[in-house]
Amino acid sequence: MSANRGAVLVLRDGRAFRGRALGAAGEAAGEVIFNTAMSGYQEILTDPSYRGQIVTMTYPMIGNYGLNEEDVESRRPWVNGLIVKEASACPSSWRGRVGLDAYLRAHGIVGLEGIDTRALTRHLRDRGAQDGIISSVELDLERLNRLGMPGSLRSLLRIDKTLLELRDGPFKVIPVSIHHDFRRRVTSPRSIDDRHFRAGRHNGEELLDIVVGHPHAAGRDLLRNG
Repeated sequence: MSANRGAVLVLRDGRAFRGRALGAAGEAAGEVIFNTAMSGYQEILTDPSYRGQIVTMTYPMIGNYGLNEEDVESRRPWVNGLIVKEASACPSSWRGRVGLDAYLRAHGIVGLEGIDTRALTRHLRDRGAQDGIISSVELDLERLNRLGMPGSLRSLLRIDKTLLELRDGPFKVIPVSIHHDFRRRVTSPRSIDDRHFRAGRHNGEELLDIVVGHPHAAGRDLLRNG
């Protein structure tokens, strides 16, 4: 993977994990978290709710069925970095079009493999999520520590407003939900539509006009991941 270059993860509290480079060469900083999913790694990579984070996959092998253009949650990957125990070098699936290492390189995502992801997960579980740096170009721990950690990178770049109205329902009171959409996934509108709601994106002024136009609407605020 990535010519077997060395790479290292350094956490804010000083804990370091050395392994092999995966994906693009370079450095990546972000909030280090873990995900226990056994599959769905492409959906995780392209889920906008992971923007600014370095995701650690706890399942020991990731990438065994490759990646394609269909199983995505948005138009591109959003993670700052990816950490796995082992990245599959030979994905096997008729739907797979590219391997994990090549996909990460194509999108400029720095990754790390070959570390004890169980030890990292236990550390994050006991100490809490914290910022970290993955580097495959600078492996000196003292230098990386001197770089300092950025503040939380999970900044909200925008807030989208989505109006939900029950379509063709028997109710006189129309349930209107003001949805503050933190990094919307493409599957969210599909799920909303499956439940017979109508979804639309509106800015603040448009939303106010809509709510005022429904004086009998039952409104509520939703804050939701993704």
